Amino acid sequence: MPSFTPISPAALAELLAERACARPDRVAMAISAADAADPMDLANRVVEALRTAGRPAHAVSLHDFVRPASLRLEHGRTDEQSYRSSWFDYDALDREVVSSLKKRQRFLPRLWDETTDRSARVHRIDAADDHVVVVAGPMLLGRTLEFDMTVELRMSRGALERRTLSDDRWTIAPLLAHDAEVSSEADIVVRFEHPARPAVRDG
Repeated sequence: MPSFTPISPAALAELLAERACARPDRVAMAISAADAADPMDLANRVVEALRTAGRPAHAVSLHDFVRPASLRLEHGRTDEQSYRSSWFDYDALDREVVSSLKKRQRFLPRLWDETTDRSARVHRIDAADDHVVVVAGPMLLGRTLEFDMTVELRMSRGALERRTLSDDRWTIAPLLAHDAEVSSEADIVVRFEHPARPAVRDG
């Protein structure tokens, strides 16, 4: 049975920033977590800590890489299989962020505006030699995305049910099903039952 050590949210951000700083080159970090965990909050904290340490860094939300509504809602707004396979454009995320950061030394911070259902129309950002890009969002593990660091904010069904908005409760089952089928473990696993009191898996 794995053991976990409690850590404050601020210390968790510092820990992830330190792990990224230990790598001298460009780093693509994933924070894989349900929306109920608000992974972008942690991503922004990590970016702030990195910039304080002198590393150029940006946070990227998976929700800015959704597919157009005509595709992701083709089978209805609450179709569980669509949420797992057609909601987010993981291929575009790889092409425009993860792979592009390494191969072309630049990345696109946003692709699609989920609210307006239009292209985000933003310019690519040139990446410094030691740039860190932190990508945050659901189900990032098990997608063959070649992240340099992976972090999982792990929540139980009970925690998801407590913290998921009522209109989004239908996403709980596909989130848990995806996690159950993913064989690859994150580099850093964080128990996230209560966001104010995370705990990092030892070892």
